[in-house]
Amino acid sequence: MNILQLDLPGARVLDLYAGSGALGLEALSRGAIAADFVENDPRSIRGLQENIEALLAQDLATIHRKSGLPFAEGLGALEYDVAFADPPYASGDATKLAERWTKLPFSRVLSIEHSAKDAMPEGGVTRKYGSTAITFYRSEE
Repeated sequence: MNILQLDLPGARVLDLYAGSGALGLEALSRGAIAADFVENDPRSIRGLQENIEALLAQDLATIHRKSGLPFAEGLGALEYDVAFADPPYASGDATKLAERWTKLPFSRVLSIEHSAKDAMPEGGVTRKYGSTAITFYRSEE
């Protein structure tokens, strides 16, 4: 999150594969003005709703009950300022999502967590943390 701290104040944020909503909620705590959370697991959605309520972020948060990749595929250019994604490593969605973003960036910045073994599309900057990696893509616009 520190890498993106200057991108967050006033940002509209997308948290794909939101799970508990930790990334989007942290972005809100750092000055983002709105966060859309995309999650399709009913148990995760319940926990996400509880976390949003506990942090009194209901007015800033919207939950979309859908899988991350299909949601992203329906987006147009630069609909968000910052997008976070943490898809299940075994799904292959990290690479597919990055490929989709490189064709039509739906956010100014995409931060995507993936296995350090995954070969990601060119154009991003990857930071490795043991078996995990995060690749950051930035739009030229």
